[in-house]
Amino acid sequence: MQENKKIGLRAAISIGIGGMIGGGIFGVLGLAVSSVKGATPVAFLLGGIIALLTSYTYVKLSLKHSDRGGTAKFINLGFGKGIFSGGINNILWVSYIIMISLNAYAFGSYAPNVLPIIDKNTDFHIYASFVILFATFINYFSIKVVSKTEAIAVVIKLSILFLFVIVGIFVLDKSPHISQLAVSNWESPLQIATCGMVIFLAYQGFELIANAAPDIKNPERNVPKAFYYSLLFVILIYIIISGLTVASLPIHRIVNTKNYVLAEAAKPMLGKTGFTTIAITAMISTFSAINVSLYGSSRVSYENALEKELPEQFTKKIWQKPVGLLFTTICTLIITNFLDIESISTAGSFGFLLIFATINYIGFRKYSEIKGSLFISFIGFLLCVGALVILITKQLKSNKLGVFVVLTIIFTCFILEWFYKKVVLKKKGKH
Repeated sequence: MQENKKIGLRAAISIGIGGMIGGGIFGVLGLAVSSVKGATPVAFLLGGIIALLTSYTYVKLSLKHSDRGGTAKFINLGFGKGIFSGGINNILWVSYIIMISLNAYAFGSYAPNVLPIIDKNTDFHIYASFVILFATFINYFSIKVVSKTEAIAVVIKLSILFLFVIVGIFVLDKSPHISQLAVSNWESPLQIATCGMVIFLAYQGFELIANAAPDIKNPERNVPKAFYYSLLFVILIYIIISGLTVASLPIHRIVNTKNYVLAEAAKPMLGKTGFTTIAITAMISTFSAINVSLYGSSRVSYENALEKELPEQFTKKIWQKPVGLLFTTICTLIITNFLDIESISTAGSFGFLLIFATINYIGFRKYSEIKGSLFISFIGFLLCVGALVILITKQLKSNKLGVFVVLTIIFTCFILEWFYKKVVLKKKGKH
């Protein structure tokens, strides 16, 4: 690629910020406040710390082994093209699908507040399904439309969120509910840690910078800055927004409106106009995230098939797009319409924590080769593993469905990978 076609630091940071501030904050904020009340900013901080430590390993791997395959290529580099790496890479693909479902769930929750009421019992399902199908149509129609939509959406959502933050800070001292942020209103440390892991999915998008690393100018200087600056910015934004939300509304009202709480939190500051503006912003943001992620997810399945980690049928194309796009759409429709937001968030967060634990372990094993810190990668690995244990242990008591979904996904990904490599490829003489 020619130098003038490469992207600068600002664009690289935008990739990270755009990947993180999608449906995450709109979809899981209410869930977090309902779970830990005044400690919600702390929960977002805990998730951010794990993401920040993991980004260190991503930086080192991106500089040493720059590849547009990003995470999937790093996993193959660390473990070879075996059953384990294949299973993990397929979990990566499924985790992307779950992230799309979270965005669709958020869209379906906000849309009935500003769009016509069709049927109160099915409005969510109608709007959530529509946005998935419409985004799929656009992906088949033109990838240029997808990229242009995302560029516009990033500007809109950041502008509106900045307005929310600025106005919120100015009126914060006048809020009658600011005392809800007091430590006396926090849940137990274990509950806060669990919440931070459930909503960890909101930070997932920073790893997309690794895919863009080969196209970034002055990578030695700009790749680290892109990872660290984008994450620090998003962590700060999440902490401020979650704090303002807790301080703006009584907890019972947040619980009752948790699926569209950010719009509800704008009411005391900006009235009905603020509510509508945030709701529309949420719809634009989640739609653009679905739009981009659908194509990206289908590319993951395509690349996995090329690496013989998925059946070769996934290298085929339908209407000039990878067959994985259609498969991803079908899976997203099922997950969005049949799982609740907590189960979706738990499954997605577990998937990415498992993947990031694997990446940190690779950084730990290859610290000398990538000129990294043995200590930082090891701490990142331990925190990810600890987060997984806390998440599963706590969720077993309160959300058995979410745990069942997680274990089913992991078991299915590894069993199918084993069967494909040991039976199908062996039979074909390709393994």
